[in-house]
Amino acid sequence: MAVETRIRARPAAVTLTAAAEKRIADLMAKAPEGTIGVKLSTPRRGCSGLAYSVDYVTEEAKYDEKIETPAGTFYIDGASVLYLVGSTMDWREDDFTAGFVFDNPNAKGSCGCGESFTV
Repeated sequence: MAVETRIRARPAAVTLTAAAEKRIADLMAKAPEGTIGVKLSTPRRGCSGLAYSVDYVTEEAKYDEKIETPAGTFYIDGASVLYLVGSTMDWREDDFTAGFVFDNPNAKGSCGCGESFTV
């Protein structure tokens, strides 16, 4: 008797809101030549230890998480995925500021200015 094996697609580590996807599309529309996507990473920086960094990427790294969106390809740094699983990334603008905002269930604390977080 043959056993059927089904492989279930793994959900993305980070959920992008419609506003974040639109911002990625805007970034990709004016990206430097050779850019293949936008990448989220969490470098060690700031007073709480880790910060969110969004940059253009020109080549895929072996362990990066790759998320295809209608706006373009979004990557998550392989070393950062564990800090970001279950997060939502949004783009918010008001009269005074504009930027990506993260709702990260793994963050145990953040600095007063909101620039860095700890897990």
